[in-house]
Amino acid sequence: MGRLFVITLDGKFYSCKFCNTHLALFDDIMSKSFHCRYGRAYLFDNVINITSAEKEDRMMITGMHTVSDIFCVGCGSIVGWKYEAAHEKSQKYKEGKFILERFKVLGPEEGNNPGDEGPAAASDADDA
Repeated sequence: MGRLFVITLDGKFYSCKFCNTHLALFDDIMSKSFHCRYGRAYLFDNVINITSAEKEDRMMITGMHTVSDIFCVGCGSIVGWKYEAAHEKSQKYKEGKFILERFKVLGPEEGNNPGDEGPAAASDADDA
């Protein structure tokens, strides 16, 4: 295995809950209204420091999608999935986008970003 190069992010970001590897910028969130098996999930336009599994067809609440699970490069934990293809026209906006499972990542809400004092950061309750 080659040398691991990990990209670090500036500003507000989400990181792996298990190893703190940076995964996505807060500003890249497209939606906070997604769900996974274990609770909330966020749709992101871009995610970094991940590897992808093989593509597979998976039936989801919104229909059949071709997805690939995504893993943190720092520790190998599964952190979500990437939408490779949507089989229904109304779901095409998801193609090429990423889901991060909320319970597997830390974000500005938990004050994990340098310089965050906590109260100024948004909370999950704000988008209810």
